[in-house]
Order: sequence, then C-alpha cells, then structure tokens
Amino acid sequence: MQYLSTSDQTKLYYKDWQSAHPDPAQRTVVLLAGWPLSADSWDDVALAIANAGHRVIAYDRRGFGRSSQPFNGYDYDTLADDLDAVLTHTEARNVVLVGFSMGGGEVARYLSRYPGSLVLKAAFVASVAPFKIVVEADTTGTAATAYEKTKQAILTDRAAFFEGFFDKFFGAPDISHPVSDAQLAWTRSIALQGCLPATLGCLHAFSHTNFDADLTTVKIPTLVIHGSDDKIVPISDDGRKKAQAIPFAKLIEYPGAPHGLFATHKAQLTQDLLSFIQS
Repeated sequence: MQYLSTSDQTKLYYKDWQSAHPDPAQRTVVLLAGWPLSADSWDDVALAIANAGHRVIAYDRRGFGRSSQPFNGYDYDTLADDLDAVLTHTEARNVVLVGFSMGGGEVARYLSRYPGSLVLKAAFVASVAPFKIVVEADTTGTAATAYEKTKQAILTDRAAFFEGFFDKFFGAPDISHPVSDAQLAWTRSIALQGCLPATLGCLHAFSHTNFDADLTTVKIPTLVIHGSDDKIVPISDDGRKKAQAIPFAKLIEYPGAPHGLFATHKAQLTQDLLSFIQS
C-alpha cells in the first residue's frame, strides 16, 4: 500500500495507476472522492481512464478509508494543502483534477490557493461548489435546521443515517435503474470506515464554506457534470451556477440523474471525462 505524509504528519493512502502503454499525450488524472467515501468509489472510472493510456491518482481523504484519522484538519484550506502534498509527492505533471461532490470544493480551493500550478483542466462532477447549506445571511433557519438535523442523526445512529442517505444518493426508488443492493451495501461500508471527527468535520466544511471567490479564479478549461434530479446537491444551486461563474466552463446535464453518477451513469460519465481529458 502506498502512503505519503502531509505537513502535519497525516498519512494519506493513494493509488497510482498507469498502463504499460501510455498515451503519447498522457495526462495525470487526479480523482477526488465525495463525502463520506474513499478512493475506492472511483475504481471503475479510474480503470477505464488508465486503460486509455493516462496516469490515474486517487487518494483517501484524511479521516477516511485507509488514511490517518486525526482529530482536526477537516477545513478546505487543509484539504487543499493535502491535495498539493499528493501532487508534489507523486511529481504529477499535465494534471486534470476531477472532484466529485465534496471533492469539487477541494478542486476549487486548490486552484485559488495554488495559482500557477501544473493543472491543465478541471472537472466538477455533482460538485458542492458554490453550494452552501448554511450561510450567515440566511434568516429563514431552514438551512441551519437541516444541517443540525443531519449532524444529530449521525451522532445518534450513523449506520442508520447512511442507509437512508445512500438511497437518496443513488436516486432510489425514483430512477428507473437504481443501483443494486450490493452496491448500496458496499458504499455504506466505505462510509463507515471514516472516523466520526472526519465525518462531522467534513459535513461542517462543505455545509458552511462559500466557494464563490474561489470559482472566479478558475481560468482553465473546465467541465461541469451534474444530474438534473440530484437530491443531495441540487443542480440549480450548484451545477448551473458553477458553469456561469467559471469563464471557460462547459456544462453537461444528465436528465433525471441522481447524485451518485459514478455508479448510476458509470459508462456515460467515463466517456464524457475521457473526451474532456483527451480533447
């Protein structure tokens, strides 16, 4: 197993896959997982990208999967610094960043925190940025109430919370071809590998972070992919606003699609990402 150490000595587990026959125009595609998952959630897509001749790096966010589980460090500045540590350690070049859900926030924060990096392109898949569940200007109380209910549900019975969460995550029972029960069970098991401070800390981070300023700094070709029936991160609050905020962004909407596109729309997502990577 491959690990690297961050500046605060947190150990991050990562995968680094390359075909024996790389594409002459090989890209390094870095895949960032959503909350509360690990790099394993990207495996099917990662395999296809590697088989197409590109280098693929995916890592477990601190607190999740096989990475260290520190008590602190679940803010987006620290998570962006972790991403930089991954790129530095692996000597990544010609980089394409792909952030799913919470991972999109890391992509946005990294690009604003590390201007002039070696990143050629960025893709946001069902991404949180610029989504904000809780903002200080909110006077209705509904957003804050939703956040507190989620937090309390996790503290009360995390396993039970994830059972209902992933049903909505993958669109069951509303979409015509939901994922299998086995896929649901596997995804829940990944989520439960994360420690409680990480689960709650990251929930707070993506619920309270405003990415509007970060998105204005993105000056590279950008792909935004979002399902029109995403109940976790609604497209009206995120995908469409992101495409408008980024100067060189292309938006692809998946009609009727839920949040967990890496499983529900695996073939379509893989093809769209490969077309973007290789264009």
